Amino acid sequence: MRLRGIRRSKNVEVRGGRGGGGRAGGLGLVGVLAVLAIGYFTGIDVSPLIGAGGGQTQQGTQVSQEHSPATQFSAQVLATTEDVWGNLFPNQLNREYMPPQLVVFSGVTQSACGGASGASGPFYCPADQKAYLDTQFFDMLAQRMGAGGDFAAAYVIAHEVAHHVQNQLGILPKVDALRRQSSTAEANALTVRLELMADCLSGIWAKNVKGLMERGDLDEALNAARKIGDDYLQQQAGRAPQPHTFTHGTSAQRSGWFQRGYDSGQVGQCDTFAADQL
Repeated sequence: MRLRGIRRSKNVEVRGGRGGGGRAGGLGLVGVLAVLAIGYFTGIDVSPLIGAGGGQTQQGTQVSQEHSPATQFSAQVLATTEDVWGNLFPNQLNREYMPPQLVVFSGVTQSACGGASGASGPFYCPADQKAYLDTQFFDMLAQRMGAGGDFAAAYVIAHEVAHHVQNQLGILPKVDALRRQSSTAEANALTVRLELMADCLSGIWAKNVKGLMERGDLDEALNAARKIGDDYLQQQAGRAPQPHTFTHGTSAQRSGWFQRGYDSGQVGQCDTFAADQL
């Protein structure tokens, strides 16, 4: 992704934190990474699994991430989302776009939706209208999930910003109200549609930054979407895929809806709640 010369968003909040090293909960480094990978893409806080047992931990020191490459990259990608949605909102939705803040942190932090850590993965909190991203996430994406590349990382940021778009359009609160009245399986199905819509909106963002894309960037995003499908993740965890537990959609669905947004460029084409088949 060509980001040289691209401005850095001022809507980035950098927070330090405390990290750990060595062993955690007796799992060992490989085991910890495997558990974290599941937590990143299922929305499940797996910190109890990491903290369980009698393993020793090493306490890190608080470090500033303000000038790290990951933070600078995130600020530039966030700026592209501001430009894209700042243009599309008035042109396609007849609304004004108000961009979110991106909280870049290391270790653990707090949000209006609760605690955030590497185990909780990137997420958007509608209560404070902020997206949260652990600085170690990009390494996890590339090394453990096989979804490397700068555009794959940019897609993840665009996906969280897409949840902010849903929040501004009033979609998030409506779906949340429906989920509270539903069974677990029904709530999961609603969440899948919400996540696939965010993938589609991410595709729209990608279409509008084509001038910044390099050869292979689209493939990086589609590969990332496939690698974070519920069916793929459950298989990687040694489990048979269980559709009633899905919360983000299958690999085919995630990459398919991203491609749909990329091809159409139209917000109206991302209405997963009106689709008979996902």
